[in-house]
Amino acid sequence: MSKIAILCSGGDVSGMNPAIKQFVEYSIENALTPYLVYDGYEGLIDNNIHPASYADVSGIINRGGTKIRSARSMRFKEPSFRAQAKANLDSHGIDKLVVLGGDGSFRGVEKFYKETGIAFSGIPSTIDNDIAGTDYCLGVDTALNIIQGALDAIRDTASSFKRAFVLEAMGRDCGYLTLVSALTSGAELCLIPEVKYDLKAYERLFKQQIEDGRNYFIAVVSEGVDQSAQEISDWFEDVIGIESRATVLGHIQRGGNPTSRDRLMAYRFVTEAIDGLIAGRKDSVICYNNSRFNYKSIDDVVNKPNVLDPELLRLAKNMM
Repeated sequence: MSKIAILCSGGDVSGMNPAIKQFVEYSIENALTPYLVYDGYEGLIDNNIHPASYADVSGIINRGGTKIRSARSMRFKEPSFRAQAKANLDSHGIDKLVVLGGDGSFRGVEKFYKETGIAFSGIPSTIDNDIAGTDYCLGVDTALNIIQGALDAIRDTASSFKRAFVLEAMGRDCGYLTLVSALTSGAELCLIPEVKYDLKAYERLFKQQIEDGRNYFIAVVSEGVDQSAQEISDWFEDVIGIESRATVLGHIQRGGNPTSRDRLMAYRFVTEAIDGLIAGRKDSVICYNNSRFNYKSIDDVVNKPNVLDPELLRLAKNMM
């Protein structure tokens, strides 16, 4: 019976646990023996690899994070440790690997595949939604809902106290979370790394809006822009002339119970990944484009820039 393993690498996302559950159950359904790799690539190196049964994934579908934990592995960048990881997989008879992670995780498995030939399937799993070649990454919907809840709550106090509130969202160098959150919260200002901005361009506009009766502002800024949320907040106070507060959500955006969409997407991503491996695909990343899943070569995904949807940028043009 063929053996298959799964691991999580890089930042955790809500949706990984549903993916792990489906991995175990769908593998057994297809006469594969499932293994769980704990602690990501570190677990591959340390042989923290264990066979899994239904009992291992019972009751985890509603939990955020990942039962098998994740890690960022500096050791896996070294050829000798990658060779040790392959030897560990061979000792268990595992010839297929599913990797949940982001761009860095995929760069790691790309090298691993080219050196060892291990068949793998990558599932884009990052709240940053910055993987080239896919419109959606696992965990994004849950993160957006957490940000949306925070913005809705902030709006209540902003309007009560006549304040400007500046919320910083995660995303590294990708402004997707910020862009969508600003649109769906009706923010007055959205700042993302992909679009150059000059605060002076907003000065006259915002002052005029205050004269016309606006008494609070909501601004959503990406962690990847040149100025911090606190600096933007200071600008509101010093230049626009309205009391302001900054809020940095940080890692709160990664946690929480996965939404219904992320649970369903986890099941669909994993099903496509295992089907592809069974069909003989050896180096694919499961991508989601135009409401359909497709297989792309790892070479078509890694080390390539992600581009935001032009339609989203068009919708947000009045706040950027």
